Amino acid sequence: MPLTVLHSPEQWTARFGARGHTVISIGNFDGLHLGHQRILRMVLERARATEQTAAAVTFDPHPIKLLRPENAPRMIETLSQRLARFGEIGLDAALVLRFDRELSLLSPEDFLRRILIDRLHVVAILVGANFCFGHRGAGDVRLLTQFGKEHGFEVETIAPVKMDGIVVSSTAVRNAVAEGHVDQAVPLLGRPFSLTGEIRAGEGRGRTILFPTLNLVPEQELLPRLGVYATESLVRGTVFQSVTNVGIRPTFDGRNVTVESHLFGFDEQMSGGNMEIRFHVRLRDERKFSGAEELKAQIARDIVAAREYFGPSRRSPQF
Repeated sequence: MPLTVLHSPEQWTARFGARGHTVISIGNFDGLHLGHQRILRMVLERARATEQTAAAVTFDPHPIKLLRPENAPRMIETLSQRLARFGEIGLDAALVLRFDRELSLLSPEDFLRRILIDRLHVVAILVGANFCFGHRGAGDVRLLTQFGKEHGFEVETIAPVKMDGIVVSSTAVRNAVAEGHVDQAVPLLGRPFSLTGEIRAGEGRGRTILFPTLNLVPEQELLPRLGVYATESLVRGTVFQSVTNVGIRPTFDGRNVTVESHLFGFDEQMSGGNMEIRFHVRLRDERKFSGAEELKAQIARDIVAAREYFGPSRRSPQF
């Protein structure tokens, strides 16, 4: 069954009625890294064992964008990507709450009572140990557990996932990607970091140096550090190994950041359509060359380096 996406407690009641009971987790789930995945799979397992609805409650936009916009994180994925990953895990439903001033002022008790108890009829809530909620983040796992005892739902605290002693978190993913260490993001996410969006027509310079490229307008807020990467590009349902430049094209006096990929074995001209770029490893910094010929020679070396990285035995995984 496809994921049911609802955008208000009232919509939830209209869809599931007053008798539906749910097992849920609550959070922003940005990037849906391995820690998120662990919690949501446990939600699904418990819901299936008790024949309840498995659901995630999430927020749009990220609460910090309203409360402290100057400190708001760059989002790893779009809301639509987040919801798609909920569906891939197998959840039944997602409640996307618009995080506005009214919601931000709800006390922890009101949030629990008005939304989770009165509307979702929760029977179990699974969260991480640092979970907080309600006005000014005043609610924590202790308060949640106390409320659960009073209102008849269970609370389970899930231990974080660690990689080499480091807690897997959205912040760790953001830092790795922003610093260009996209290879370090792969084990945190369980897949490569990716950018998605629309292809747009470029200036045609790629074809003048015999390396045609596709230019992507990313939907995501988070971009990798400027540089050249070994990537995979998904176009029209086919995955192509590729080299991607994230940068300003200083050789041609560029000013705006662009994302352009040269796909191996792909020579079509496209000025529209969707593309996904999966970032595997950073090859080098972006730098200014003396002209098109020097740039052409460097791109040839980048292609060799990417081919060596992927190797003849490395197959393109279908994430």
